[in-house]
Amino acid sequence: MKRLEILSVNCYYIKAIEFFERTDEMEKFIKWCVSILPKPLQKIYYKYEEKWLYLVFGVLTTAVSFLTAWLAKTLLENAGGFGDKAVGDISTVFSWVCAVTFAYVTNKLWVFESNANGFKAIVAEGGKFYGGRVFTLVVEWVIMHIGFGMIGINYWLVKIFANVIVLILNYVISKLFVFKGKAAEQADE
Repeated sequence: MKRLEILSVNCYYIKAIEFFERTDEMEKFIKWCVSILPKPLQKIYYKYEEKWLYLVFGVLTTAVSFLTAWLAKTLLENAGGFGDKAVGDISTVFSWVCAVTFAYVTNKLWVFESNANGFKAIVAEGGKFYGGRVFTLVVEWVIMHIGFGMIGINYWLVKIFANVIVLILNYVISKLFVFKGKAAEQADE
């Protein structure tokens, strides 16, 4: 049974890699979007490209987080038997898993353009990424738990505030600890 499980994991890994290797379409789309901007804005974009891409994909990651938080919150409230604290905690963790997975893929491929290839390298890089995000999960959880669960501030106001803090922390962690290979390569050139 173990051999079958390993084979199954490897098949999913290969399928995922094949899917994510199709990055040319996204890069073409990004270039097209930039090309319709006035020339002065194009220059600003290219000067700060990594930060702009992080911001765009950060907003999309936040949308994934909010959508999945809403889904979990709605399902838990409709199921009944969950207090505000449990709804806040469970929906935050669920949305975190979904958003971090989306963020890893977009950060790896388009923001920091990671060169990690092969199963071991991707697992190591992904492990660092998820490990770094555990800290910001705790930060978001504490903010949600206190702001919504204990004080009773509107769920979405607390969620927006928490996500702004998390977005900033995640950029710093990704830039300094996870995807530092691109910066090191550029320094060698």
